[in-house]
Amino acid sequence: MVGTRASRSAEIRSSLGHPIIDADGHVLELTPVISDYVHKVGGADARDLFDKTMVGAAETGNAAVEGGKTWFEMSLAERKEEWLPALPWWFAPTRSALDRATATVPGVLNDRMDELGLDYAVLYTTTGLVFDRIEPQEQRLIVCRAINACAADLYGPYSHRMTPAAIVPLDTPEIAISEMEYAVNELGLKAIMIPGRVERPIAKYRDEVPGSEKYVRKMDVIGLDSDYDYDPFWKRCQELKIVPASHGSDSLWGAVSVSNYVFNHLSSFAFASETFAKALFLGGVTRRFPGLNFAFLEGGVAWACNLYSDMVGHWEKRNGKVINRLDPSKLDLEVAMDLAREYSEGRIRDHLEDLRAYYVTPRPTPPNIDDWSLVPMDSIEEMRELFVEPFYFGCEADDPMNAWAFDTRVNPLGAKLKAVFSSDIGHWDVPDMRGVVEEAYEMLEHDLMTEEDFRAFVFENVVTLYGKVNPDFFRGTAVESEAEGVLSG
Repeated sequence: MVGTRASRSAEIRSSLGHPIIDADGHVLELTPVISDYVHKVGGADARDLFDKTMVGAAETGNAAVEGGKTWFEMSLAERKEEWLPALPWWFAPTRSALDRATATVPGVLNDRMDELGLDYAVLYTTTGLVFDRIEPQEQRLIVCRAINACAADLYGPYSHRMTPAAIVPLDTPEIAISEMEYAVNELGLKAIMIPGRVERPIAKYRDEVPGSEKYVRKMDVIGLDSDYDYDPFWKRCQELKIVPASHGSDSLWGAVSVSNYVFNHLSSFAFASETFAKALFLGGVTRRFPGLNFAFLEGGVAWACNLYSDMVGHWEKRNGKVINRLDPSKLDLEVAMDLAREYSEGRIRDHLEDLRAYYVTPRPTPPNIDDWSLVPMDSIEEMRELFVEPFYFGCEADDPMNAWAFDTRVNPLGAKLKAVFSSDIGHWDVPDMRGVVEEAYEMLEHDLMTEEDFRAFVFENVVTLYGKVNPDFFRGTAVESEAEGVLSG
């Protein structure tokens, strides 16, 4: 027995009148254990491929690329030639052997929950964070199922204090539904993690240039302009009472560095989350599936506050009822020309007829001039119902921007966005697991949050995230009675 040692986080928890629920802790899987499950699910060939790629990636920070070299074995010139982004390295805690064991062995975490100041935790994979990049597809699906089965077996005995999330690939709606049904109905899991986007080849180049699909790819953001209709998947989430939680990163897309991991890591989760949230909202998913909640993990909430405010401004000026005010054909040409003749001088006066031609030049018009047609709203107040209500944002304890979520003076319509406490224990950005709750509490001590806000952040928002979709989510857990009080209130 590890036992419980004294900690400031434990003291803080004991002083509160409510539990603390961790919405995003991380486990550090032993890849040889997962390898056993890969063998069980897919056979010896699948296990050998997993050992060659995923185990190598876990140990070195990067699997070998085509040609046999890892990122670490390449010179800077070679990395630039292949434009291979710098990937995570030294990502696990090593200063504290106890913390490393806590992230790896379920029983150790179970014994330390009180010491960490935590009552309950939803746990996510680390090895599986890159599951959507595993090739070929058959191997990807085998590894997903193996990781899910491993998590269910190892963490199932500790369901009173924690629950692992299954990973669900979004290659197609049918594949997503199949793996989710297996995780829920066969393994008994009650939380899932999805990538929030899928890399796909661009059809034109795939067809015209054989082999190009490996290099010329697009990002399918699922909710809008997707190659597939994912409504059956969202519907099945509702039926199974499952909250889709996105844990994607854009560290390999856009402007990346081939030499600097920190450059790639900064804002990568926020960028991925913002992209997915925009697609879900503008694609009308929250309109078509009321009551279904979504979680965007590890990116904080500042991006969401900005997006919410920006969408309000865009809707007010570009919704379907007012967009025609921008129609170039409605310009009063003669008034514009009269003003130009009266006030222009120099070069502008020399080109008055050109100015007239510029004004009357037809402007391109898309087939649908209402970019909000999939999420129709009669008033801006509906933005709160369709964005603020179903979206929850995973926030790490040391991020002072968490307070923005609760600032009704700044957020449009006086809204409070639903930030949820996310420890990220198990990763390098938590050097001491005992300090996470303490760091979160500093926002209250520094008057950045009220007691009401802090209670919502570390407890109530996590309860409503899962409990509104699945009222039984916290049944049989250490927070059952307190969660029922939130949901019944």
